Amino acid sequence: MEPTLSSVGAVGLWVPGMDLRSPAASAEAAAEVEELGYGALWLSEGIVRDPFMEVSTLLGATRSLIVGTGIAVIWGRHPRVVRGMARALLDAHPGRFVLGLGTSHARMVEGVMGLRYERPLAALREHLDRLDEPDPVLELAGVGDRPAPQAPRVLAALGPRALALARERSAGAFSYLVTPEHTAGARAVLGPDRTLIVEQAVVTGVSVDEARARSREHIAGYLPGVPYRSSWRRLGFDDADFADGGSDRLVDALVASGEDEIAKRVGAHLAAGADHVCLQALSSDPAALPLDQWRSLAHLTRRTGRPVA
Repeated sequence: MEPTLSSVGAVGLWVPGMDLRSPAASAEAAAEVEELGYGALWLSEGIVRDPFMEVSTLLGATRSLIVGTGIAVIWGRHPRVVRGMARALLDAHPGRFVLGLGTSHARMVEGVMGLRYERPLAALREHLDRLDEPDPVLELAGVGDRPAPQAPRVLAALGPRALALARERSAGAFSYLVTPEHTAGARAVLGPDRTLIVEQAVVTGVSVDEARARSREHIAGYLPGVPYRSSWRRLGFDDADFADGGSDRLVDALVASGEDEIAKRVGAHLAAGADHVCLQALSSDPAALPLDQWRSLAHLTRRTGRPVA
């Protein structure tokens, strides 16, 4: 089976810290996600285990679920290693892995990963150049002329320059913490023949006050990130929206609460040009998977998105 994005469906899940659980628990969760009908499961950069290894575990526990890195950070990863990981996943699970790459932001890369963060867009372009060049090891082994399946590639992109790079060098873009207005603008930059995957934070099954508390805590963690502030400024938010943990206006625009509002927000993203919306259900405990929310929102998987290239 050739790698494809055509079967991701309209709605999937984005899960941070899947690797905080045991491999067995992660595998069990992935099997339920598949059973619930979600088209794809997207993993954040690893916290305690490498995301490519985690993807392997989840693919092995499922039969048809698409699993992707959403996204794997390029810093500290040699392109040849990324290429080898992607090839191994496709060889074992044809057509079911999507390679999502990005630069993240300085607070994560320097503050958490302890790596240097500079010229992110240029660094991503250089990484792609090396990822696409012939592999000298294969040439030396005499198998460099054998075509190998390539994983569909999407790039994390918020601003117009990053979106343009995604259009030029990948199958599409992966956006995070955005509004349907951003989705419409991203589609305009990407054009009709690139895939647009949109993350949407959600909370359901709790009181209004609890939903507000979870939403505000979630947004507060991203307020120091320069790329996110820049993205939000382009959408009309300003310094007042970034003060005191984020304004109600900002929080409500970025997090959908309650099943009715979540359904409307998913529909708005799809209508604005998203091919696939992945839901990030916010939990009160980062170490616990929001299974109840996933189950209650599974009916959204029956939505039909745009045709995916």
